[in-house]
Amino acid sequence: MPSGRHVVPYLLLTVILSGCAGTDLLVKRQAEAEAKIEFLIQNSKKSEQLANELSGQIQVTGEQLKAQGEQLQAARGEISRLKDETRELRAFTTETRSKVTSIDRRPPTPKVEIVNQPSTGTTGTDAGPPAGYLKAFGLYSANNFPAAVEAFKAFIQQNPQSDYAANALYWIGECHYSLADYGKAREIFLKVGEAYPQSSKAPDALLKYGYALLAMKEKEKAAAVFEKVITQYPSHPVALKARERLNAH
Repeated sequence: MPSGRHVVPYLLLTVILSGCAGTDLLVKRQAEAEAKIEFLIQNSKKSEQLANELSGQIQVTGEQLKAQGEQLQAARGEISRLKDETRELRAFTTETRSKVTSIDRRPPTPKVEIVNQPSTGTTGTDAGPPAGYLKAFGLYSANNFPAAVEAFKAFIQQNPQSDYAANALYWIGECHYSLADYGKAREIFLKVGEAYPQSSKAPDALLKYGYALLAMKEKEKAAAVFEKVITQYPSHPVALKARERLNAH
């Protein structure tokens, strides 16, 4: 059994040696994300057109215009989030294909050293996601949540100052949430906001913190969190989602 320090390279080698099946799954997830982006863009255009039409009608109330504006804003925020996730999927798929091709061209006995390369350290967002982050995100995208948690943890430990550290911590929370471990997910989502308050993931983490509380039947605490989301991020798409949860419960 590989040690914790070698679990990410080991898992990546497993994905690579499994052939094209894993890559095909990632390509499918990427295509689905891109299709959803296109759908949201079209809906966004329709909402904007409708809002313009409504604004020219005297009988339209301020509440209706406000609701249209919030829906449009939420759609744009979702588009932005999906574009980020699709970019990460593309990067991971490209890296995986490259490594598969590299191994196919080598002698029959592949060497673990090929994929067991040390992390390059901190990497800026302009340079794209670091290799360690991509490996972890690939495991998450393949629904291998336990392995993804360990991989994201390893990435944060090795790259604590990386621009992607906050994202990695957030995805750890998403992994636990997907595994229905709501107590751990709540803990992680709360930690994202505390450790990385200026991160782009902070609003989403606070919202998902409320989701986790709701899943744990702590409705009053969840409602308080949703109110905080609305107050703290009034112009962010998470505010609309928080209102929807408050109205639903």
